[in-house]
Amino acid sequence: GEVTWVADMQGLVRAVRRFGCTNIQRRFASTLVIAEHNNSALNAITRSAVTAASKLGGDIDLLVAGNNCDKVVEEAAKISGVKRVLKASAPHLERRLAEELEALILQTHNANKYTHILAASSACTKSVLPRVAAKLDVNQISEVIAIESEDTFVRPIYAGNALATVQSSDTVKVMTTRATSFDKAEMSGSASIEEISSAAVGLTEWKSEELSKSDRPELTAANVIVAGGRGLKSSENFQMLYKFADKMGAAVGASRAAVDAGYMPNDAQIGQTGKVVAPDLYFAIGISGAIQHLAGMKDSKTIVAINKDPDAPIFQVSDVGLVDDLFNVVPTMTEEIKK
Repeated sequence: GEVTWVADMQGLVRAVRRFGCTNIQRRFASTLVIAEHNNSALNAITRSAVTAASKLGGDIDLLVAGNNCDKVVEEAAKISGVKRVLKASAPHLERRLAEELEALILQTHNANKYTHILAASSACTKSVLPRVAAKLDVNQISEVIAIESEDTFVRPIYAGNALATVQSSDTVKVMTTRATSFDKAEMSGSASIEEISSAAVGLTEWKSEELSKSDRPELTAANVIVAGGRGLKSSENFQMLYKFADKMGAAVGASRAAVDAGYMPNDAQIGQTGKVVAPDLYFAIGISGAIQHLAGMKDSKTIVAINKDPDAPIFQVSDVGLVDDLFNVVPTMTEEIKK
């Protein structure tokens, strides 16, 4: 028959897809995962992203971009399933600014021609990957919670009330995954480490940051979370939740209503426009259960709701519910835990 000539690997992948040879196509799959870290430790959501990447088939490269991040690179090399860790260390990458990361990711992709570029959804990747997708002239697929094949994915829509199955025909799939939907990859690997260079773009300059410091676990990594809503009535009353949380080694979060009222800082917000969490145990205290909040916590293993309104929507998703005044219940629970 007539031969279909192709110019490069991407052309071959497109031809394979056109002829429907999915098994052959799968062998050519390769994924670049973007590591999330703070230059001293790897964020656990990266391991969830590697698990997601492993479902796509093919080789997995993990890009660690930062400055003086040797410890992160060593940790990344231990993640099972990763073939290569690409280390890009330079002063202009220390703060992982979107413009600098975008250029590095595109440079890395051009050198390796990946079929997928993937990262766990975070404040950083929400800023970077849309830029990458735009430069590659492809659609970004956001908040993937399941991978059915190398080109078919499931993602939530309408604040998590419906799931959409999306099939992409783009030659490069640029996507973010919801970390709570994928297990963390094991730490028993031995990936090779390769250093890559990166030229500074210099379009933006880092000025400063103000971070709230706490000995409590970070929200997205905590096994137990105590979250408060507008029902606490003031920021001072959140101290009551802190005392309760500290007895269990729990993180403290808040609903959007509580954050908008100024009771808690923005980085404590849980919900569709905040952080998505799935701890083993989630306390929803004084939270009515708006759809926006449920989208960020309904995958928690066990949900305990305390609210004086018996018709509060939060009780529809809770495993344990108590209709009572939180100002009576929380101090009592704190005292009982002390015993």
